[in-house]
Amino acid sequence: MVRRKDKVNWADPTLLILGSLCEGPKHGYAMSSDIAATVGVDLGPGTLYGAISRLENQGLIEALSTEGPRRPYRITAEGEALLRTRLASMRTFTRVASARLEGATS
Repeated sequence: MVRRKDKVNWADPTLLILGSLCEGPKHGYAMSSDIAATVGVDLGPGTLYGAISRLENQGLIEALSTEGPRRPYRITAEGEALLRTRLASMRTFTRVASARLEGATS
């Protein structure tokens, strides 16, 4: 479950995970901690690991080999391309909605 303290839930686990992995490879707990610290969204374990599994199956992230108990993941080129596209759409939406709000308050 995605938990955020405000009333509008905008947090897409896919985007949050891909955005976290842009900084470099991370295991699940490190992603969860980064996301919570960066945007204040707490991804529950079921949401986090379910999303990781889907992203890996879709080829958007890949697991790295490891000797320890935690499995790190990294974003793939396909994942980076998807994130860039989604962020561009979000910027467009933000620009348009902001302009509309300014027009409504004038």
